[in-house]
Amino acid sequence: MDLRKLKTLIDLVSDSNVSELEITEAEGKVRIVKGNPMQAVQYAGPAAPASVAAPAPVATLAEPVAPAAPVITSHTVKSPMVGTFYRAASPEAKAFVEIGDSIKEGETVCIIEAMKILNEIEADRSGVVTQILCVNGQAVEYGQPLFIIE
Repeated sequence: MDLRKLKTLIDLVSDSNVSELEITEAEGKVRIVKGNPMQAVQYAGPAAPASVAAPAPVATLAEPVAPAAPVITSHTVKSPMVGTFYRAASPEAKAFVEIGDSIKEGETVCIIEAMKILNEIEADRSGVVTQILCVNGQAVEYGQPLFIIE
């Protein structure tokens, strides 16, 4: 089982009410259990890793505490589907958003064409567009980053 498929399964279990999932395929068997971080994923198969990384040590009161990491305020708008990315409604039209534009949640930021259907993609957060990560007419994958909003 490839890592992409394994990660997808882990994400599905963590986002759902399912507490345990077990799948058996020709390559091996995968069991995902939600709740116990020490036993999150078990994989048995020909490509099983030889060892599992040990969990990070827990800081005790005697150890100095590291300074807090800076708060990341940027947000990535990701593609909800596979298709072709378009910045505007037509070749002659103005782009929905440009770098530096202030946008509101729910505002259309691009179009993704999939199976001859034009799907308007809306911002899932308000903010300022700081990066546009795709070019007009580019093929995009599910989950691929499209824009960075701060």
